[in-house]
Order: sequence, then C-alpha cells, then structure tokens
Amino acid sequence: MEITLTIGAELEQYLKQNGLSMTEFGHIIDLNVGTVSSIVTGNRILSVNQLDRITAGMKLPPDYFYERYIEECILEETLNWRRISPFLYRCVELGRLDCLQCVVFLLLDNPIYPPLLFEVAENIYRDGYKEAAAFLYENVSESERQQHSERLAVCQYRLFTIRIGNDQEKSYDAAVQFEPYIERLDEVDQLEALKELANTYRSLRKWDKLELFAKALGDKAKIQYNLEQKRHHTNKDNSKKPKFPLFAYWAFSHLLRAEACEGRKDYEQALRHTYAYADLSWVNATDETALKWKRQYEDWAVVNTYVNKLLSGDKSVLLNYVNYISSRKEEVLPALDNMLEAANRYHFDVDDILMQFEGEIISFLEQKKVEDLYTQRFITERYTDFSRELAIYLLRKGRFSDGFTFLLSCLEKSAEANNRIQAIRCMRLFTHFKEHASAHTKAVYGNLIKVVNEDEE
Repeated sequence: MEITLTIGAELEQYLKQNGLSMTEFGHIIDLNVGTVSSIVTGNRILSVNQLDRITAGMKLPPDYFYERYIEECILEETLNWRRISPFLYRCVELGRLDCLQCVVFLLLDNPIYPPLLFEVAENIYRDGYKEAAAFLYENVSESERQQHSERLAVCQYRLFTIRIGNDQEKSYDAAVQFEPYIERLDEVDQLEALKELANTYRSLRKWDKLELFAKALGDKAKIQYNLEQKRHHTNKDNSKKPKFPLFAYWAFSHLLRAEACEGRKDYEQALRHTYAYADLSWVNATDETALKWKRQYEDWAVVNTYVNKLLSGDKSVLLNYVNYISSRKEEVLPALDNMLEAANRYHFDVDDILMQFEGEIISFLEQKKVEDLYTQRFITERYTDFSRELAIYLLRKGRFSDGFTFLLSCLEKSAEANNRIQAIRCMRLFTHFKEHASAHTKAVYGNLIKVVNEDEE
C-alpha cells in the first residue's frame, strides 16, 4: 500500500530531487529559511498563505495539498478560526467544495462557529459564489438554535434568491419555503424580500399569491414612508436605507396588484391600481433619484392604461400603444403579447402590426439565453405567452406553417422551463389543428413530447 507523505516530507523530497537548499527555496517563495526548515521538520503549523507559496514554488496545482492540509493542520490541531477562515475562502475560490464541506462539518457542533460561517457565506454570496454560499446557508440554518432569529431568516432569504431560476417548479418550491421567514427579517430587508417574492409569483402566474404579497409590500412601504417623514421633521435619520425610495416600493405594489387583476381579467380593478401609482403628487422628495422614479411610474401608468383598456376590448387605444412601443425596444415583446391576446379574444386584425415588428418577432424566435437568471425568468415566461398567442392567431387565419413554428417554439421553451401548464396548453392547441400539420411538423412535435414526458418521469 502506498504511503502518503506529509506536506513537509514531500517538500523535503522535492528539494532533494531538484538540488535546492532550504535557503534557495525560501528565496524562490519569499519565506525565510527558518520557516521553511520548521515546515520540513513538522515543527510549524502551516498557514494557508505559506501553503500556497510552497505549492506554487513546487509548480503544483494550487489545491494539490488541500486534503493533507485538512488532516495535518485542522483535524490534528486545535481548531483555530484565524487559520481555518482563509482556507475556507481559498476552497471557495478554487472550487474545492468537497474540502469546504469537510471542514464545515467539523465546526458545526461548536456554537462559536455558525455565526462565523454565516459571515463567510455573506461574503462569498456577495462575490458571486452562489453554490458554496448555499451550502453554508443551509448548514448554518440547520444549526441555528434560535428558530426565530434574524440570522436564520437571512439564510432562508439568501437560499430563496439562489434557488429561484428558470425552472418554474423549483422556483415555486423555493418561494413557498421562504414565505414563513419574511417577518423575521429587519423592516428594510422585508421590503426587498417581499418585492422578490411577489415577482416570483408574478412570473409563475400565481395571482392570489401575487396579490397577497404585493399588498403586504405596499402596506409596509407606506408605514416606513410615514416613519421616514417623521424622522425628517426631527432631523434624526440614522436608520438603514432601503435599496429604492420607499414610495417606489408602494407604487410597485400597486403595479403588481394591477397585474394580478389583469391575470384574473378584472381590468376595471387593474385600472384603479394603475391610477393609484400614476399619481405620486403626495411624494415631497425632489432629489434626482425620487424624480427618476416618479417619471418611471408615470410612464408605466401610461402604457399599462393602454394595456388594460385594450384587454377589456377597447380597440381605440391600439394605435397609441403601437406608437408608444416603437421607440422602446424592451417593451416590444410584452406589448405584442398583449395585442395578440386582445386580438385573439376580440377578433382584432393585427396583421399590419405584426408586419411592422417582423424583425423583432424573428429575433424573439432565435433568442439566446442571458446570463442574468432573474431577467431570463421573465423573458422566458413572457416569450412562451407571446409565442402561444401568436400561434393561435396564425393558425386561426390558416397560416399553418408559421403558426406551428411558434407553437413548437412555445412547447420547447415551456419544457425547458418546466412550465407544465403552458406545455399542456400547447398540446391542446396542436391537437385542435393537428390535421393541418405536415409530416415534418408532426415528427418534431413527437420528439418534443418525448422530452416533456421524460422530464415528467
């Protein structure tokens, strides 16, 4: 059986094989000869910085000694956070989650360490190491003795933001799991958490859930706004600042509630919420940020008024709506989706509009994924709606080739996003127009259904 050398023994072997003295090697890695000698003889516990220097000097992969470092400098020694902490960060940077997990499991039984591991999780979360951060948040949560602590709530909040993505079922599970912890966050973090939770239910088209959490967001934002005004009057405002102006959270809650009403086809109530956030004259802030958000909500109110009137059957706003989106590229996809929904419901003819935006429609069909999962989630959800509405419109008009192209695209994207409801709608639509499908279209459809069924299994 092969005997594994200690780090010091392997370093000594390397020096002999390469004809290097400890002094010479010390110059190469910028460590004094006494330190190198102590490492070779095993009389010094290595720091991570020294380990990295030695590994680089020996021209080895940076994580080459990591398993042995755990055994020699962590397992066999008294736990020392000043030595362990840098090692955890290096494990994260180098993608050695196995080593990270091994050390973390050693620490969790000691109540001193979960708060320190939480700080590591927060730091690496901010640096974008989401997988490693999720592991730490999960384990800190499990070890948290105080089940009503803010730290536990923050862990669950972070896990929620990490878990939501393009898979609708996983996003729904993440949202439901996070719900009970919102009230345990501090008051400012609650606003952002409610916004993200409501946005998740918005993308999932869970209108009752959206209404519930959007209303909670508005209520809390209004309370915080009134408290902020009182603090201004007393010239005492040392409180934690939210990410956006407080009135913007209040306005956003009404925007979300309007969308929930649209989802239920209650366009009259949706307009009431739209008119609510259109009038922000009561906001007395005059700084540039406040003015920017006021203008933004006024702008959204204009377009959403068009949307609600159009979806309630008022065709007279169609031209104004088209003119509005002509100079706003980011509004084209949702606008065309809304126009097609109205056209299919009230039998409008929108051929001229589809021709006007033909280039954009082709680009939607060929769209590639974006890196931002949060943005991607909304793009995919909106695109599947749009492509199905367009398929309905084209198939009803007898333009079967184009109609099936968008229907199959919708089915493919729905399968990728694990959106069962949309996939079922696509299958029903295909069945209704199946007699007009070519052999090639039927073959492509059959392959997509296999994928859907495999995912279901």
